[in-house]
Amino acid sequence: MSTHWDLEVDVAVAGGGACGVMAALRAAQDPDLVVAVFERSAREGCNAAISSGSLAAGGTRFQREAGIVDSPEQHASDILAASGDHEWAHVVRALCAVAPALVEWIADELGYPVEIGVDMPRAGMSVPRLHTDVGRLGGGRLMAHLRAALEALPNVAFVDEAPAVDLVVEDGAVTGLVVEQNGARQRVRAGAVVLATDGFAASPQLMAEHCNDLGDPFYGGVSTATGSAIPWLTDLGATFRNMGACLRSGLVVVGHGTRVSPALQFNGAVLVGTDGRRFVDEEAHGYSSMAAVLRAQPGERAAMVWDAEAMAATRHSEMMRDCLAAGAIRDLADLGSLAEALGVGETAAAEALEPIPGRRRLAAPYHLAWVTHGVLATQGGVVVDTTGRVLDAGGEPVPGLYAGGGTACGLAGPSSGGYSSGNGLLSAFGFGWIIGNHLAALESPRLAGVTRG
Repeated sequence: MSTHWDLEVDVAVAGGGACGVMAALRAAQDPDLVVAVFERSAREGCNAAISSGSLAAGGTRFQREAGIVDSPEQHASDILAASGDHEWAHVVRALCAVAPALVEWIADELGYPVEIGVDMPRAGMSVPRLHTDVGRLGGGRLMAHLRAALEALPNVAFVDEAPAVDLVVEDGAVTGLVVEQNGARQRVRAGAVVLATDGFAASPQLMAEHCNDLGDPFYGGVSTATGSAIPWLTDLGATFRNMGACLRSGLVVVGHGTRVSPALQFNGAVLVGTDGRRFVDEEAHGYSSMAAVLRAQPGERAAMVWDAEAMAATRHSEMMRDCLAAGAIRDLADLGSLAEALGVGETAAAEALEPIPGRRRLAAPYHLAWVTHGVLATQGGVVVDTTGRVLDAGGEPVPGLYAGGGTACGLAGPSSGGYSSGNGLLSAFGFGWIIGNHLAALESPRLAGVTRG
């Protein structure tokens, strides 16, 4: 019995976030390919849109122009040093290898205003390599720009409010998607299917199954990250890895849900516990690994304290602007005011601010925000090869199926502490770039003889 199809395209992309949009943009560079992106809800957003929009890449022209010596190899080495996940090194290196080209393409071909964040130091990053938008407006600006570029292409359709609900599998090959639109299901035939449906951080059931050691963190991701592709991939016999790893943050402001800048601790900021004592070397942790440190503190919180110099260095970032707009930051005129806010005497407050040797001393007036730990996205996912093809339990590609973004295994390794700043968008945009280029260069995704109305 033949399958009934409601729509036929060359490439069907499930998910219109960073990976899905980039895969579509690159696949559509072949004008003979018809590409359809099925997005669950642009209104609900995607994790890329609520991120800082910082793109990690080593060896770009932006770095060279700033006198920064870097390379994809150095970038990959930094990531692997943090994650310890050397079994995934081939994927890390493949993503780092394409990162400079995709950042420069976004800037030069798509006209997005990119600059190197020389003022954005991060733990484990040997040189500045986060590329951000001029004006620091964040991921929302980036995704709006990329979706506008997508809409301008004549061979791409972006279909909103049309979540993918299943795969169509015939004789072991993925031949299409089932999507739901206006309450009705449609079967979409495709020469290639790209799963970019995000992770599972918004699924209490899956988080309890895979990440119950994280406690009860604040959730700062999107509501659509429910791991919808996991059962489809499980039915195909695909393999998953590092399902207990997440992108976490130890910089979530209590009672507000905003986040202070990760650059604060590299500008002298200190963390003080509820007992009025400093308990960590702030520069030794990235914001994801800092979440575990915060969770172990009494009350699962601490006070981040900084001064005017640190504020001047960070206040232009989207995160700090959000904190200031929300009233999440307290201004304290002197040591006495700070001691009162911490609930300790002035001597104890002064001891807490004592700098680690080699670091500068904070000076009044001070700023303070109580921070706790949160989860932003999951990092575990399905196993893919370096072209984004989903692999079965035997390590063989599943015909017709690709995955990236939050659907694929990320770069943090087995532990959330292995996450490096920029890894999420590196994986999402990187796999989108790789998959789209792979499809645009092949004849196999095309559906020969298909008549399109």
